[in-house]
Amino acid sequence: MRFRPAVEDDLDRLLGCVVDESISWSHPDRLLSFLEDGAYGYDRIWLAEDEPGGEIKARAVWWSFPGNDRPLALDCLYVAPSVPDRVGLAAELLTRAHDAFGKSPAYHVFVSGGWRDDPKASAAVAWRWEAAGRAGLTDELERLRYEWTADEAEVPEPSDRLVFRGDDDDEAFVAAFMRVAAGTLDHHTRQAVATMGAEAQAREDVSDYRQMPGERAWWRLAYDKAGELVGVALPSANNGGPVVGYLGVVPEQRGHGYVNDLLAEITRFHAERGVQRIVADTDAGNVPMARAFERAGYRNFAIRLVLSADPVNA
Repeated sequence: MRFRPAVEDDLDRLLGCVVDESISWSHPDRLLSFLEDGAYGYDRIWLAEDEPGGEIKARAVWWSFPGNDRPLALDCLYVAPSVPDRVGLAAELLTRAHDAFGKSPAYHVFVSGGWRDDPKASAAVAWRWEAAGRAGLTDELERLRYEWTADEAEVPEPSDRLVFRGDDDDEAFVAAFMRVAAGTLDHHTRQAVATMGAEAQAREDVSDYRQMPGERAWWRLAYDKAGELVGVALPSANNGGPVVGYLGVVPEQRGHGYVNDLLAEITRFHAERGVQRIVADTDAGNVPMARAFERAGYRNFAIRLVLSADPVNA
């Protein structure tokens, strides 16, 4: 079996890798669109084949911000149904690619709610989950996906107790992110702070948000009437459209329901631009944030499973 990154001449065969399981995947339209805008690159698509030009037995596709050749997340894992050991081949393909990348990007799997009770969906997840684990992606996280739609939810009123201001200086947001990270319930943030420190984590997050399609001018810092910082509200966007990019309350201001004001500001900002749908994610274990989304009229419509390398033991 040959394992290698793809080249442009492989495109027709890559498009022939079809997933008919109840799980997210890089379907032909997505593959072509993301190759065009740079979110995918041939060097970030790996394949396994018996012989040059033969049938592609396995395909793995990594996503990154357009214009950034650093693979950030595994977007699709395909193994031909005819392969006897799908887990083994997928694990070997991921391991070879991880070695070439010098890192092990997390695998993001999108499924519908109640997927565990759906035999087809649970089977599709099961072999991929095992393969990812064999390739070192042993840290497991479930995130709830929410959506706000203009035809089902009201546009919130502006907060009567907070003032929202932009700031052109990224350092102001780095400082705010550092404060919000203290005591956070967000799994990724806790891990990143533990492994790289609060400042490095904050700078990485600010850098990542700057690379998203959402405009930098949308970012807001929230202050109370006394002028004290309360938190951060970042409306943003990704390839799928408008999102609740980031929101958080600094530790000394928690317990006053300010999360509702921050989420309302992001929602209102997007809605006033004519946005019809806003998407957001939060960890299944972050119950306060999940409840805030539900109070604001957001509906849980799907699940994101994130399989990643344990940064503590990596």
